[in-house]
Amino acid sequence: MWLLDKFLKKAINHGQLVVTDHDGRKYVYGSGAGSYPEEQGGKPGPVRIRLTHPKAAAHIARYPQLGAGEAFMWGWLVVEEPHDIRDMILFVTMNARRLGEEALKAQGPLRKLAQRVIAAVDGINQRASARKNAEHTYNLTRQLYERFLDEDRQYTMAYYREGDPASTSLEQAQMDKKAHLAAKLYLKPGMKVLDIGCGWGGFALYLNKMYDVEVLGVALAPDQIAFCKERAEALGVADKVKFELMDYRDVTGEFDRISSVGLLEHVGTVHYPQFFEHTNRLLKPDGVMISHCCGRAGPPGYTDAWTRKYIFPGGYIPALSELVTESEKAGWQVMDVEAMRFHYSYTLEEWYKRTVMHRDEITAMYDDEFYRMWLFYLAGAEQSFRNGTMVNWQVQYVKDRNAIPMTREYIEEESARLRAKGEVPTWRFDPELKEAAE
Repeated sequence: MWLLDKFLKKAINHGQLVVTDHDGRKYVYGSGAGSYPEEQGGKPGPVRIRLTHPKAAAHIARYPQLGAGEAFMWGWLVVEEPHDIRDMILFVTMNARRLGEEALKAQGPLRKLAQRVIAAVDGINQRASARKNAEHTYNLTRQLYERFLDEDRQYTMAYYREGDPASTSLEQAQMDKKAHLAAKLYLKPGMKVLDIGCGWGGFALYLNKMYDVEVLGVALAPDQIAFCKERAEALGVADKVKFELMDYRDVTGEFDRISSVGLLEHVGTVHYPQFFEHTNRLLKPDGVMISHCCGRAGPPGYTDAWTRKYIFPGGYIPALSELVTESEKAGWQVMDVEAMRFHYSYTLEEWYKRTVMHRDEITAMYDDEFYRMWLFYLAGAEQSFRNGTMVNWQVQYVKDRNAIPMTREYIEEESARLRAKGEVPTWRFDPELKEAAE
């Protein structure tokens, strides 16, 4: 307990954390001054946790990027009511915004180097490993994603235009995100669009509905593509919106527009040259490509061990410098960059709440350990976008500067037009649910 005790004494300055070790000894950190975690929308009072296993404290202290998550998963770390794991994570990270840096310093140079090497190797996503990684993340049961995503199953950042998640539903915020992205594509009816990493098909179907364009969506998770095809068939647009189980590197042809939403995080830095070169070949000379991805508001880094092991193997969140440098080498011109701050923290907060709401169903699908793992993932990701340096990048690329209007006003004007025209879905896409609703 001494190593964890040493770290917490230094880290906790506001509010109060009470830790009860496996042997019943209590350790109190912080004076209680301040309103943490209430400032983050949490519950008042000291945050109390219990360590139920003799190895819990050492595991957390020795492997700070992995240990806390595993201890919580395994039941070695229990957060006492009325607080939960989200309260604890936001409480600690608000107290120690440099938590990640301090943890790295404690690891020493050799361990830091090892982490970087492992992360770099893990980011090598050849076709076979890319498909395996995609299936690990996205081929979980449909019912799981049905429980915490919006009706359209958008598994990326929602766009909270009002800056207040309390006044905007997740469904509305996701519709606003699609409108914002579509506006940046500068679409016209009849165009051909490639949607790389199409997810559950929501954005591809949205573009077809709003602009009467043809869309090819590609992804590597079999159940996602099967679901996309079911949606297109049910909506009667399968001739216009097609989905293929395909690596983007195998796509051929020519497109007027290319979109990638939540895709670059899975490409791997070593494959950025290939991504930008291939998409450049696929896009027409007067085309536009828009990329939306999680990003770092700072220099390049590496994926933490927890996320790499349990959630997104092969994943990496890029710095803007990495995206721009590699795209320029392939002949792209960057026309618009927008840093989306805090939107994803609001999105993840809502996903967390919906996951908790469906606890019994999710544990029945999997088990308690999976449920705790999922909660830790969502809460940990939220703190990265709320208290850390993570943002979302929306980057617009062209091959010819004449491809878009002179000024940026067209984006807001088109987004407003789409929002006025769009409708928020009132049912989750499931044929049986839809039939019952009608």
